Amino acid sequence: MTKNVPLIVIGAGPAGLGAAAEAAGAGVETLLLDEQPGPGGQIYRAIARSDAARRALLGPDYARGAALLPALESGAVDYRPGANIWQITPEREVYFTRDGKAQVLQAARIVLATGAMERPMPFPGWTLPGVMTAGAAQIMLKSAGTVPQGEVVLAGSGPLLLLLASQVLDAGGRVAALVDTTPRGSLMAALPHLPGMLRAPSTLKKGLALLARLRRAGVPHYKGAGDLRARGTEKIEALRFTAGGREYDLPCALLLLHLGVVPNLQITRALGLAHDWDPLPRCWRPRLDSWGNTEHEGIAVAGDGGGIVGAEASEHQGRLAGLQAACQLGKLNPADRDAKAAGIRRALAAQRAARPFLDRLYRPAEAFLDPPDNTLVCRCEEVTAGQIRDFVRLGCLGPNQTKAFGRAGMGPCQGRFCGLTVSEVIARARGAGMEEVGHYRIRPPIKPVTLAELAAMDPDDTGPEGGFDRDDAA
Repeated sequence: MTKNVPLIVIGAGPAGLGAAAEAAGAGVETLLLDEQPGPGGQIYRAIARSDAARRALLGPDYARGAALLPALESGAVDYRPGANIWQITPEREVYFTRDGKAQVLQAARIVLATGAMERPMPFPGWTLPGVMTAGAAQIMLKSAGTVPQGEVVLAGSGPLLLLLASQVLDAGGRVAALVDTTPRGSLMAALPHLPGMLRAPSTLKKGLALLARLRRAGVPHYKGAGDLRARGTEKIEALRFTAGGREYDLPCALLLLHLGVVPNLQITRALGLAHDWDPLPRCWRPRLDSWGNTEHEGIAVAGDGGGIVGAEASEHQGRLAGLQAACQLGKLNPADRDAKAAGIRRALAAQRAARPFLDRLYRPAEAFLDPPDNTLVCRCEEVTAGQIRDFVRLGCLGPNQTKAFGRAGMGPCQGRFCGLTVSEVIARARGAGMEEVGHYRIRPPIKPVTLAELAAMDPDDTGPEGGFDRDDAA
C-alpha cells in the first residue's frame, strides 16, 4: 500500500531548501529527497560539512548557503539524501531508489527543484582525457578541496569561468589562461538591458571584481576566441584557437570548459509538461505561473529547473512555491500567503531583472550550437555533427528520429548532454525553428534502476521516518 505524503520536494539546492523551509515553517509535513550525499545542490555543494577556511576560500556567495540549513538541522524537514528519483507520474507518485531498494510515495503536492546542468560545448577534441567541465572541477574543489594541478586553461563564456579561475588562484593553483569565447559585439547587444542589471548592482560588482582579480594575477585573457580545437593523442596537450586575428596553441594539462547552464528538464519532460523555447538564452523551460505551478495539478517547479535565474532568485522561487504548497494544503490562508510572499517577490524581481543582460551578453557562440562535421555531439554513441546532418539529408526531421538513424540520444545520459546540440544542428540543417524541430522524448526510468532494487521494493515500508498518515495528505 503506497503511503501518502503532504509535500515532497525534489532537490536540496537553493530552491529546494527554500521551498522546504517555508512549507515546514507553515506547519506542512515535508519530505525532501535529493540524490546527493549532502544538501546544497551545486552552488552550495558540501556546505553542511565545510569549515570556515573552505567557506572563506569559496567566497560569501557560497557561505550564504549555510543560512538554509536550520530547517534540516532542527528536524523540521524530513531530509533524505542519496535518493535517486527515477519516475514521477502526473498523479504525483514519486518512485526512487535509496539504500539499495526502490520505493514509491504518493504526494499531495510536489515541488521540483532539479536545478541546472552545464550546456554542452562541443568542438573538435572536447572528449579527450584531461578535458572536463568547469562545473565538475568546482564540484571537486567544494566537496574534496581538490585543486587543479599543472597548466590549467579555462575556455568558454559565462560568470562561472571567472569565479572558478579566481577560486583556483586563491586555493594555490595556477591558471595558465582564460580563453573567452563570448562573441565580439555581445556587450553592445546587451547594453539595452543594462538598466535591469543595475537593479542587482551586487551581481555587476562581483563580475568586475573577479575580472580585476584575474588581471592582478597576470592571467592572460584572450577575448573573442573562436575555432577551438583540443590537441592531443592519449590526453589533452594543448588548446588551439584564434583570437584577434591570430592563431594560438596553448599547452595545457587540464582544459576546463563552460558555456553557461540550462534547465535540467528530465523530469518535467517525462511528465509531458508544456515547455517553451526561450531564444535569448537558447534553451527550453517549462511553462509556469507566478507561483511555479505547472499544468499538472499539485506539481510545481522552482529555481533553475524552470528557467535560469541564479542561486538567490532560485531560493526566492523555492520559498514562493513552499508558501503556495502550504496554502493549497490548508496551512496558510491566501491573505497570509500573499503577505509573506510580498517581500520575497520584490527581492526576486530585482534578481530577475539582471537576467536579460547576462543572457544576451553570454549567449553561446554559433560555432558551439552548430559545430563542425568532425565534432562528436552524442558522446555516448559517438555520433558526430556531420552524421546528424547526413540524417537530415536522408529525411530526419527531429531529434527523436536520430535514434533510428544512428542511436543519437540512446546512451546512458538519455540525451541529457547532447539533446540541445542535436536539435540545434537539425534546425540549421533543415532551415527550421527549434519549436518545429522539438526535443527528445523522455521516458522512465529517468535514472538507472536495477532489478535487485526493484525486487527489494516493499510498498508497506516506503513512508518517511515517523510515518505520514493518508489523512495528512488529503
